[in-house]
Amino acid sequence: MSPADDLGAVAAAPPPFKPLPQKAPDISVEKTADGTYYVRSNHPPAQGPRSVAHLLAEKAAAHPDRPYILQRAPGHGPWGGVTYGQAKRAADGIAQWLLSRGLTGADSVMVLSANSVEHALVMLGCYTAGVPIAPISPAYSLISTDHAKLKHCFATVKPKVVFAQNSEMFARAFETLRAIDPTLTFVTVDGANGTTALADLTATEPTAAVEAARETLSHSTVAKYLFTSGSTGMPKGVPQTHGMFAGVIAGTEGLRDEPADPEAVPQGLEWMPWSHISAGNIGFNGAMWAGATLHLDEGKPIPGMFETTIKNLTEISPMSFGSAPVAFGMLAEAMERDPALRKSFFKNLRSMGYGGATLSTDVSERLQALAIAETGFRVPLVTMYGATETQGITVVHWITELVGLIGLPLPGITLKLVPNGTKLEVRVKGPTVTTGYHNDPEKTAAAFDEEGFYKLGDACRFLDPEHPELGLVFDGRVTEDFKLDSGTWVSVGTLRPDLVAACTPYAFDMVVAGQDKPFAGALIWPSPAALPALGENPIEKLKALLRERIGEFNATAGGSSRRVGRFILMLEPPSIDAGEITDKGYVNQRATLERRHALVQALYANPPGDGVVVV
Repeated sequence: MSPADDLGAVAAAPPPFKPLPQKAPDISVEKTADGTYYVRSNHPPAQGPRSVAHLLAEKAAAHPDRPYILQRAPGHGPWGGVTYGQAKRAADGIAQWLLSRGLTGADSVMVLSANSVEHALVMLGCYTAGVPIAPISPAYSLISTDHAKLKHCFATVKPKVVFAQNSEMFARAFETLRAIDPTLTFVTVDGANGTTALADLTATEPTAAVEAARETLSHSTVAKYLFTSGSTGMPKGVPQTHGMFAGVIAGTEGLRDEPADPEAVPQGLEWMPWSHISAGNIGFNGAMWAGATLHLDEGKPIPGMFETTIKNLTEISPMSFGSAPVAFGMLAEAMERDPALRKSFFKNLRSMGYGGATLSTDVSERLQALAIAETGFRVPLVTMYGATETQGITVVHWITELVGLIGLPLPGITLKLVPNGTKLEVRVKGPTVTTGYHNDPEKTAAAFDEEGFYKLGDACRFLDPEHPELGLVFDGRVTEDFKLDSGTWVSVGTLRPDLVAACTPYAFDMVVAGQDKPFAGALIWPSPAALPALGENPIEKLKALLRERIGEFNATAGGSSRRVGRFILMLEPPSIDAGEITDKGYVNQRATLERRHALVQALYANPPGDGVVVV
């Protein structure tokens, strides 16, 4: 039987899911007279770590020789890295170096480069010394033409030390920062071009000062500054405390339905950047808590780079695999072509996790067909929802056939759902939530309501208001939704992913327009892989294919809020400098519509402007 045949054979009667060792939903819901809901988990949180530095010390003592963080040598070479014991020794050396130079919790170390073994050691050294680390998107240094966001982030946290992997690659960024502060110390792995070699830091002999610094750490200690994506202006610096880290671990452990296997060593593969909470906090800390071996994936879900991820997944068989929805679509396509990849991917897999955007039903169904063909079971799809300011606050911790849920509150978290127009606006309070923005009291005051709940700006709804334990559904950004001129609301958060799925594989992403217009329109980025496959005159062929797909979507969409009347292709890629896209590949709806206002005008002109396709 061919791979295509066995995929088709299982579609008619899907078998059960693999077990998910998580507790069933159990929540309390309180509704007030004004329609506000307060939602809490009835499961108590477990005991989390005192700090990540203490957690590292515990794991290093228990498993000193266990491989901890591994990375390939250049050119897809062999894996190399550090054990738990080596990581602690290096972190202690870095901590001593920082303490000897007088750095304290009032200072910071800024990291410009991407995930690496050395980046991890610097992070752990900062945690140990009690000196906040501030990893920023590498794009701010390497892709940005004006370094505006780099300079803004630098001014926000005022670091005394700057780390980057390579002195030559980051020379232009170093020059920009040196012009601002000539007293800066630059640390690199190569130690060239007037920088200090990281090996000098790791070789520093720890003194009693390191253990003394570790013992000062508590849940209120600031471990890190992370920056928001800058979708509504310049990025905001968000303090991340050890208590926030511990709150996520305690909440997720509180949902565990069986003890962890002490003999199991989970294998992880991570590409998502450490300048964001998903990988840099939740994934990184969770891997350490589990005593896992974390493999750093230098691939990304874009053409020309995802091949690296595929190669890695033919060798690494994770127990749980998490990524952005765009990566799952590319992974499904690769596994449909490559049975060996499929075999390796599903070998140890117990669950898949997506976040940051909604996974389309089409991709979910393809993943499950592949899982069934390989294992005979479906694999649970889970997700965690949160923000830079909140860490993870809700999670799907039960088996469900639905995608698009954001789950229910983690133990220890309280959600407050406030009526806002036709939606319920999400607010949150709990140990995972930040105290405010760094050195920005005005934005801090605006971010919290009168009860101290942080306002995310997102909306959600109950899947079934009569049965709230079935979970919450993401309902878009409160500020993204708009009304047509008929007064009909368009829910961008639900329309956009459905439309992208309908246009797969021809659309990379899109934004939806139509404020006060008679119909919704779309600005579409074509898939880079689609154009070469269309031969001569690919743009016109692509327009015809998209017109057909969107027409089919409209035929079953329902009312006017779900139908797209016109679209236009955008051949200029999304701009990081302009905030149209993050380094995780998430597109900012509002920033794109503002920057490409001329295209929106053309979309609604009568007659339609150049390049506009009428569906």
